[in-house]
Amino acid sequence: MALPRASSVRVFAALPALLLFVFSNVLPVHARRSQLSSDPASLHFGKVVVGQMATLPVTITNNGPSSIVLGGVDITSPGFSVGLLTFPLTLSAGQKVDLNVSFSPSTAGTVDGVILFLGDQAGGTLDLPVGGRGVNDWLLSADPPSLAFGDVPVGKQLTLPLSVINSGDSSATVTAGRLLGSGFTISGVSLPLTLEAGQRYTFNVTFSPQAGGAASGSILASSPLNPILTVPLSGNGTEGGQLILSPTAIAFGNVTVGDMGHRTGMLSAVGTSVTISSITSSDPDFSVQGLLLPVTLAPGQSVTYTASFKPQDSGDASATLSITSDAPNSPGTEPLSGTGTPPNQHSVSLSWDASQSQVIGYNVYRSNTSHGPYTRINSVLDPSTTYVDDTIAAGQIYFYVATAVNSIGQESGFSNEVYVAIPIK
Repeated sequence: MALPRASSVRVFAALPALLLFVFSNVLPVHARRSQLSSDPASLHFGKVVVGQMATLPVTITNNGPSSIVLGGVDITSPGFSVGLLTFPLTLSAGQKVDLNVSFSPSTAGTVDGVILFLGDQAGGTLDLPVGGRGVNDWLLSADPPSLAFGDVPVGKQLTLPLSVINSGDSSATVTAGRLLGSGFTISGVSLPLTLEAGQRYTFNVTFSPQAGGAASGSILASSPLNPILTVPLSGNGTEGGQLILSPTAIAFGNVTVGDMGHRTGMLSAVGTSVTISSITSSDPDFSVQGLLLPVTLAPGQSVTYTASFKPQDSGDASATLSITSDAPNSPGTEPLSGTGTPPNQHSVSLSWDASQSQVIGYNVYRSNTSHGPYTRINSVLDPSTTYVDDTIAAGQIYFYVATAVNSIGQESGFSNEVYVAIPIK
């Protein structure tokens, strides 16, 4: 028997209201708010040279009332990776964890993706959007490419120089910069910074740990026409006195067999006084003079020494300098390297007029073509107005320029260019 028409009308009239009630009280799963958050909320690495790696820090926080167990990550695009985490990882309510995300493109082009942190419950997952662009080359570089401060006592500081170099044939402007990582500061530079072709600019980076333990960070510099330049930073906050070696490695370059090359090093005490008892070399071709041991350095005091290389044979040579002291980081080690060259090798003696400004030294640059690009050939700042280049080959033509550097690391433009033709014999 068929239903009356009036009943049929009431059934269909009630149905839409029922459906509206159901959908208004059920949210899709993907719209549920996560207990987890990240700082920053997304990462963009800018341009990174193919085959190289850029790394940025991230902090994840559990904002919810209960613990979350992260079982792993799911990365949607190649080239991205997560470091400093071990899974499974339990995050208590309110707990934070620091990690690194790296981008290493294998091909040129733009890459966008998401890193999904997988939790054990609803609201326990986190999406971190990531992006970057692989490029084949760039013109801006850093010297050194990374800064490792080593052990620095809590409450003290250590300052190291860092140079940005424009190796292209036209000017480049660094328009933006960003410093990441706790305890690191920058001085002696302001943006925008314009570098002429072949020019380098030196400034200072300081590590001043406020707590013990390892610290990491990075300096990001970008230009509208060049990729982002990333300089990794690392250091370790320690308690008590430390002996600091500077530089961290010494390269003598070419030294004629039977002659002796010299380089200057420095030992510094930070935190508390440090007593140096001995300095030894693993190879007799390398030695140290200028220190009467034992010697005690007060906090903040430094002492210089002379490292020497006297090769007995032609070819590459290396050694390790071992400095024994009563500091917790003893013995300190310093790699040494040099190349013995046959006698009677050609060399070029350079000299220039002293700067009329107040400067602390000079840099010497060389190129195989007129007007560069130039490469710096002195390993340390030269306080004199002369330089001997013994790293040359017979039958070649070399072009030289010099620059002056003041006490805050600012470097002048290039001097006039001179050239030398080296005889074949």
